[in-house]
Amino acid sequence: MPAYMFQFTYSAEAWAALVRKPEDRTAAVDGIAKAVGGRLVSLFYHMGDYDGTAIIEAPDDVSANAAIMATVASGAIRSSKTTRLYSPKELVEILGKAGKTPYRPPGKG
Repeated sequence: MPAYMFQFTYSAEAWAALVRKPEDRTAAVDGIAKAVGGRLVSLFYHMGDYDGTAIIEAPDDVSANAAIMATVASGAIRSSKTTRLYSPKELVEILGKAGKTPYRPPGKG
């Protein structure tokens, strides 16, 4: 199943709600992934440009995006970035196809 890295920054309102009532959000994130036929692989919070990162698996890009859009539409997320992740096996397949795909760089004939 394809994997996706969802980096997020909570809204001020979401942080205020978590400060008032601290809770582990793992089940909620896993629930949204399961709702689209996927699963949560990991959830971490950190310092930096984003507040946290969720790695999820989903059946396809449409399903992953549906889960992410539903999360963002809730208003709890101020900003986000989603990256499709590739396994080493997938990378080998990509590289194999790339090696068989002709491309003429600019200025080379």
